[in-house]
Amino acid sequence: MAISDVHETSVAGDGANHSSLRQRHSRVASSGGNMFDEAEASAEAVMIASSGSDDSLNEKIGAAREEKVKERQKQKEEDRKPPDHASRNEVQDGERAAAGDNFTYRASVPVHRRIKDSPLSSRNIFKQSHAGLFNLCVVVLIAVNSRLIIENIMKYGWLINSGFWFSSKSLRDWPLLMCCISLNLFPLAAFMVEKLAQKKRISEPVIFLLHTIIMTGEILFPVLVILSCDSTFLSGLTLMMVACIIWLKLVSYAHTSHDLRSLSLSIEKGETLPNNLNMEHPYRVSFRSMAYFMVAPTLCYQPSYPRTPSVRKGWVFRQLIKLVIFTGLMGFIIEQYMHPIVQNSQHPFKGNLLYGFERTLKLSVPNVYVWLCMFYCFFHLWLNILAELVQFGDREFYKDWWNAKTVDEYWRNWNMPVHKWMVRHIYFPCIRHGMSKNAAVLIAFLISAVFHELCIAVPCHKFKLWAFIGIMFQVPLSIVTNFLHEKCKSSMVGNMVFWFTFCILGQPMCVLLYYHDWMNRHREHN
Repeated sequence: MAISDVHETSVAGDGANHSSLRQRHSRVASSGGNMFDEAEASAEAVMIASSGSDDSLNEKIGAAREEKVKERQKQKEEDRKPPDHASRNEVQDGERAAAGDNFTYRASVPVHRRIKDSPLSSRNIFKQSHAGLFNLCVVVLIAVNSRLIIENIMKYGWLINSGFWFSSKSLRDWPLLMCCISLNLFPLAAFMVEKLAQKKRISEPVIFLLHTIIMTGEILFPVLVILSCDSTFLSGLTLMMVACIIWLKLVSYAHTSHDLRSLSLSIEKGETLPNNLNMEHPYRVSFRSMAYFMVAPTLCYQPSYPRTPSVRKGWVFRQLIKLVIFTGLMGFIIEQYMHPIVQNSQHPFKGNLLYGFERTLKLSVPNVYVWLCMFYCFFHLWLNILAELVQFGDREFYKDWWNAKTVDEYWRNWNMPVHKWMVRHIYFPCIRHGMSKNAAVLIAFLISAVFHELCIAVPCHKFKLWAFIGIMFQVPLSIVTNFLHEKCKSSMVGNMVFWFTFCILGQPMCVLLYYHDWMNRHREHN
């Protein structure tokens, strides 16, 4: 009898527990519980059933389940919340639209709910995509230039001939070719000097003197060869550019080697070096590293460079095809357009100024095309081809100079190999020697102006300093563009001033000036 009483009590207790479970489970289901909640409820039911009529355990599990339900409801509300104010308005509009078709398109529904700017306003113009306008500009350029090509051919005929690429006159430029090949002796001499310095057979003053003699001879030798020969302008320009590149490389090689020797000497003395200096090989003269530096597309020497794993032969072949196509396009524009314009022009400063300005503007369009083709052919195609062939990893040969807001920004982004060379071997050394930043920048522009003048005036056999003046004119122009950019608070003003003064006015004017000086020299020579 006692046993039956105990059994009935246990069953009754279990029934009460199961009843409370069913009630709690119905509340969870009505509050949005899912199949996972039901699985948890079943598991808890088994646990409660096995635990008997422990009310404290029931209360704890029930409180835990209610807490989980609240957390899930809170997470669902956050997921449905719009990310910002604008999205919240759009969600509310969508909810109103879904409320019923009777109220969606009624005339009383507000149309204007937020403050919005026009797509071409100053605040939105750089946030919008202008791909369609870009396509329109491309179509207009194709149409306009197609008409100009037809008009030019009808007026002048076909002016392109094989003499642009090769002629019998090119054979007389063989001294320039031999001079270009012999320039390789100067890097070899610089390597021998560093080898002697590594063995400590010569002192620092002697090293400096020998490097100075080598670099001076390397830049003067091609100048004397070009001036002594009646060479064509293109051959002289090519030789001078190669000579200037080798000179910049020699300066970097001598300067960097001197700095590595100084750091190596500091290590021998037990001095502590900064953590940012990697001195795994403090000072090591290697012919292989020197030879690689001379062919690598960089002007800054260092013992090792980031390298790519392999050479993409198919990619190199495609880039070579592009190089041939754009070089031919550049030659076509020069022969078919620029040559007739400069032939039919007067000296800009000796005739009618209004007529000279008209010739300059007419020359500006083909000049910009040639300049852009030259940039694409040299800085993008040729340097990338060379970098791929020698597996040179750092391909940052230029930045987005076309978006330059000031002249300073243009010169920092236009030619990255020269810019890095200037910063490393001119600007920071001047700063370390106590000069001001403005003085260091002025010296950098001065050196750039000298080399621009050498590259143009020497092949022309005429020193008029037009290129030197043009580069030095960038200094006050830089001050003006910086002032406009800070004053107007607009990125477009400085950019438009840069394009107009540098490409529309400056370069065509230099072309006309040097052409007439070249023609005057030929008249005097004949």
